Amino acid sequence: MDVALGAAVRIRRRTIGISQEALAEQCGVSFQQIQKYENGANRISFSRLVQIARALQCRVVDLMDVLDGPDRETTGDLDLLTRMRTPGALELLAAYELMAPEARTSLVGLLRAVTAQPEASAKARQLA
Repeated sequence: MDVALGAAVRIRRRTIGISQEALAEQCGVSFQQIQKYENGANRISFSRLVQIARALQCRVVDLMDVLDGPDRETTGDLDLLTRMRTPGALELLAAYELMAPEARTSLVGLLRAVTAQPEASAKARQLA
């Protein structure tokens, strides 16, 4: 749960384009503490979560949505949040959104080929 909430904070922070330092300053903590929250190493208290949500210009429930819902959906959300913590994932997604559909298909095919996913690669060729 701590990891999922931290990932939600990181995604929101990066989505609105503020640094860990800026978030830390608005919350009255060190940027290292924000890193620990985002990595799930430290649990976020409710009062701190309220401060973070205000600084990120969202509601507390927006950050906690990943923790609510049926188990199957939550597992998918946690998997997505874990993947989004991979260095470069958000930048890659932002660039991917700007690509033309044909270029997206080609890129996905290339990535599948490079990562040795033969079944997925064949399916991508069929879609192209």
